[in-house]
Amino acid sequence: MTADAVALEARKAAESDDDSAPVQPQAPSSVASLTQRRLAHLPPDLRPLPSPAAYDQLLHHRPAAPKESLP
Repeated sequence: MTADAVALEARKAAESDDDSAPVQPQAPSSVASLTQRRLAHLPPDLRPLPSPAAYDQLLHHRPAAPKESLP
């Protein structure tokens, strides 16, 4: 809610003539996770796990270039 909506609701509650009926707090309801709900409806993922074998060629150690010494 915006601050304006809260102020409007507070003003309406203050101007209400029905002060005899106390407001009963509502029992907290359980909130379902939207992510869990979406994942429950997905088909199983049958793809193979990724393998880093194709990237091993990138990890070969290259000899370091000789450093030039400053005079």
